[in-house]
Amino acid sequence: MLREKYIDLVCTPNALKGLAGRGTVHHVAFATPDAQTQLEMIDKLNTFGLEHTEVKDRKYFTSVYFKEPGGVLFEIATSGPGFDVDEELASLGEHLNLPQQFEEKREHLVEVLPKFNYPTEKYR
Repeated sequence: MLREKYIDLVCTPNALKGLAGRGTVHHVAFATPDAQTQLEMIDKLNTFGLEHTEVKDRKYFTSVYFKEPGGVLFEIATSGPGFDVDEELASLGEHLNLPQQFEEKREHLVEVLPKFNYPTEKYR
């Protein structure tokens, strides 16, 4: 059962705008169960005249982005297919998996990303 949720956005046109940097929010993401409910949200954005991106395939979920009148970036992301589409749930997060558009940069990313040893056995 889908329950309606509400967020009040207050328009204060004379307020100072925030500047990007430490301590600010890049974007706010909302989860929606599936592509159908995501499309319903797109219809609502259209009803309110809010411009949005096309549906973007992020491999593990799909996303639509839009800005509210004050410039805050919002994302509507599906809950699936999920992070276990390309690896077993039992070993989730133990290897670097990349969306296809970043595979050509794998060698560089492996080189520059920090190494870490996270004790996964206590979570099995």
